[in-house]
Amino acid sequence: MSHTDTRRAVEAVWRIESARLVAALTRMVGDVGLAEEFAQDALVSALEKWPREGVPDRPGAWLTTVAKRRVVDRWRRDERFQDRMVELGREIVGNDGRDGFDAVLEEDYGDDLLRLMFVCCHPVLSTQARVALTLRMLGGLATDEIARAFLVPEATVAQRIVRAKRTLADRRVPFEVPVGEDRDARVASVLEVVYLVFNEGYTATSGDSLLRTELCEEAMRLGRVLAGLLPEEREVHGLVALMELHASRFRARVAPDGSPVPLAEQDRSRWDRMLIDRGMKALLRSLPPDPSQPRGPYALQAAIAAEHAR
Repeated sequence: MSHTDTRRAVEAVWRIESARLVAALTRMVGDVGLAEEFAQDALVSALEKWPREGVPDRPGAWLTTVAKRRVVDRWRRDERFQDRMVELGREIVGNDGRDGFDAVLEEDYGDDLLRLMFVCCHPVLSTQARVALTLRMLGGLATDEIARAFLVPEATVAQRIVRAKRTLADRRVPFEVPVGEDRDARVASVLEVVYLVFNEGYTATSGDSLLRTELCEEAMRLGRVLAGLLPEEREVHGLVALMELHASRFRARVAPDGSPVPLAEQDRSRWDRMLIDRGMKALLRSLPPDPSQPRGPYALQAAIAAEHAR
């Protein structure tokens, strides 16, 4: 495999594994910014070693193990974390002689990923900071990619991310899934960020193009992940349904000259049937068991979009 092909392989793995890796590391070190630093160290190591040694069979586990060893190295230089270092060392090496990669693969990162979503979308951050941090940490997008997507200077995005990390650290935002009365508000905050990303792609507020599909696709991916992590949250499924149904019209929304095509004039044969089917299934999961119970705002909007699809 050539150096270029290897780099592409590393980038592809990073897109898939970065959120899981940062989530797992945040659980260990308790700081999103520090967790990303260790994750980036693992990425640099992959870029250095994989061209010579080849892409490992389990690239995600390789990155996780390298990142954990970076944490151990840091803790060795800090006496305050000696006890935790010993515990993590056993976790990596394996008390029963198993290979470290196998042990890493068997870990369940679902809860960590959900915690990371709640941290990135915490209400102490501004809306713009939440969006930038979510795309960076959960989407695996580089700073320049986020800047291009929103047509803003790269320095602006970098500053938002740095400030967001500093705010989370200064405010000691816990790496946890909220419970009780705080949960509904925090879930709403996560959904708001995902929908803002989708809307910026669906009806771009700047630039010459009406659509920026890469943002919509990233928002839908995050929505599906969230629905898998919170299967009992009906409004999460409502948002997924809304995005899927809106996205089904992409091919018919824009005329050849780039102008928008009104809904009534769209060629419905160009609507994506697979996305409509997925949206309808998500809509069913958003319905309350008792028809007299109110629906959430995303589920209501999805129900309207479903009528157009029918």
